[in-house]
Amino acid sequence: MSSTFIRAVALFALALPLGAQQKRETAVVAGGCFWGIQNVFAHMKGVISATSGYAGGKAQTADYETVSEGRSGHAESVKIVFDPDVVSFETLLKVFFSVAHDPTQLNRQGPDVGPQYRSVVFYGSDEQKRVTETTITQLTQSGVHKKPIVTQVVPLQGFFAAEAYHQDYAILHPDEPYIYFNDLPKVDHLKAKFPELYRDYPVKR
Repeated sequence: MSSTFIRAVALFALALPLGAQQKRETAVVAGGCFWGIQNVFAHMKGVISATSGYAGGKAQTADYETVSEGRSGHAESVKIVFDPDVVSFETLLKVFFSVAHDPTQLNRQGPDVGPQYRSVVFYGSDEQKRVTETTITQLTQSGVHKKPIVTQVVPLQGFFAAEAYHQDYAILHPDEPYIYFNDLPKVDHLKAKFPELYRDYPVKR
């Protein structure tokens, strides 16, 4: 693709009315192995990209081997870039708390055990913090979860993309036993519970 063509596309985008350009916001959540979380949000309408990575620790310890030891401070996380005109942050949270993981499990998620698999919402603004805390309060009052929600709500200090082989892992390896038994049912649950949000062809990182 020529540089002239790329510049022409960029100039065309700038010339569009402001309302015609796709809006982008970012959310970062953690709740168990990032393969499954990424796969759920990749199947949601309005999600522009979903990237597996690490949040909660420092850049120097943001690698899979170190994080897997459980002492890095990181949680396996997913950065979700979304169009707020199509799907709201509040709706993303509804999916996160009801489909993507079990927010009542402390420092684990299913077969995966350790603080790197803890439930977290890393908020990027005061508004995200408010919406998250309100959502947790509403869920607690509703009694939908029989056990207390243990999700941490903490400010995002940094997100570090995981190694390339982790990206879109569940999408690329649907027949792997771990994916088949732990992650694909989450996508089926999304389709059943939120059919208006589901799309067959997932967006990739």
